[in-house]
Amino acid sequence: MPTLSTRTAGFTDSVIRRMTRISNQFGAVNLSQGFPDFDPPKAILDRLAAVTREDFHQYSITWGAQNFREALAAKYEHFAGRAIDPNGEIVVTCGSTEAMMAAMMSVTNPGDKVIVFSPFYENYGADTILSGAEPIYVPLIPPAFNFDADVLEAAFKQHPKALILCNPSNPCGKVFTRQELEIIADLAKKYDTFVITDEVYEHILYKPHVHTYLATLPGMWERTIQCSSLSKTYSITGWRLGYVIAAPEIIDTVKKVHDFLTVGAAATLQEAAVTGLRFGDDYYADLQQEYTEKRDLFLRGLDEIGIAHTVPEGAYYILLDVSEYGYASDLEFCEVLAEKVGVGAVPGSSFFKEPENRFIRLHFAKKQATLEEALTRLSAIRTKMPVRK
Repeated sequence: MPTLSTRTAGFTDSVIRRMTRISNQFGAVNLSQGFPDFDPPKAILDRLAAVTREDFHQYSITWGAQNFREALAAKYEHFAGRAIDPNGEIVVTCGSTEAMMAAMMSVTNPGDKVIVFSPFYENYGADTILSGAEPIYVPLIPPAFNFDADVLEAAFKQHPKALILCNPSNPCGKVFTRQELEIIADLAKKYDTFVITDEVYEHILYKPHVHTYLATLPGMWERTIQCSSLSKTYSITGWRLGYVIAAPEIIDTVKKVHDFLTVGAAATLQEAAVTGLRFGDDYYADLQQEYTEKRDLFLRGLDEIGIAHTVPEGAYYILLDVSEYGYASDLEFCEVLAEKVGVGAVPGSSFFKEPENRFIRLHFAKKQATLEEALTRLSAIRTKMPVRK
């Protein structure tokens, strides 16, 4: 038999999705995979019900339905302050996962290098390798998850083709400051590097932190490929509606890559989601308030239990420090946690390039009752998972 592709030799299945399966196996409260257990906005669901009886059941335009791209462009201009061309600067994709892959394949050649901050969402390393590129990992240093500018420049001196920036960050909840973004932008310009941004949590922020679109900084529009999706903002992770925003010469290539990857996103869902893209500012203010309440409830509960944790500035993830329990493997810890305590988490090592074993990741995009049940179960953690000597 011929051999299989060597580029996937180091891959495992997604640890995040694996922990969902383990959570289901033991009936655990699943705080591993980042999807909500509450409904999308009613206006979007009402439009979806109507759309199913209308003529939106065939392919839309490959790079996105016209009204969907126009609504995206209007929303982006409102929040980023820059007008964009819906016909030449947007490609609609099957989720931000495809957006990232299409962006990576559009700017890198085999043998190129790509900077990835660590910790990182698990797909980034895989995307780089599948593109034939080589990742250069730059650490974000706990507990604030700041980067060392000198270490970052040393990575840039290896002449990477691109840097991947998740802002707000999954898994650590960091929101990059404007000053930090200016450092990244200056290095990208100095070393002639693209920046691929993952901004899916752009509207999930906690005061006083604000989201700055890197592409709006001086000289960065031409070299930034912005990836995002509707999944988190409108609680529709299963709809798989993502997009890429970039300069026309970049988008022309992204269109071709996207066309041969997935042809196009679901026409029916695009039509229904236009309703959400046209929401007013009050929706986003309410979203921020809702997630702030969830975060604060969960942090208070963890503090009462006495579990050390990070305090997210954005997104909806918390890293718990479980080093006191003495497990050599954080994956084993998470498996035992799901079985004995009844809470599903993700081992932190799946996000770090460094040999990091002290963190597990939980998320709080859940109903209040779900979070309270998870906290109730976690309150028994020390009796059900005694410290290993």
